[in-house]
Amino acid sequence: MTRRTRRNHSGAFKAKVAMAAIKGDRTLAELAQAFDVHANQITQWRAELLEGAARVFDGRARDAGAPAPDVKALHAKIGELRSSRPAF
Repeated sequence: MTRRTRRNHSGAFKAKVAMAAIKGDRTLAELAQAFDVHANQITQWRAELLEGAARVFDGRARDAGAPAPDVKALHAKIGELRSSRPAF
């Protein structure tokens, strides 16, 4: 018996499966067979989608990214470090 290689599913596929699970018009077994994934995996993706759904509407989620670094200051620091480094 050969083992199936580990599959990596795209985020779009996971969202599609999780949305189908949330709809509730088909059972987990039916979804698992239709999408060829284990029912436990569908349950996990559904929970992750529901958990992260609030961040979509949270205004602070958009501001969560790190501020842009000051490129000029960083280049100046690099130049300073290069000039103070001893030559080999």
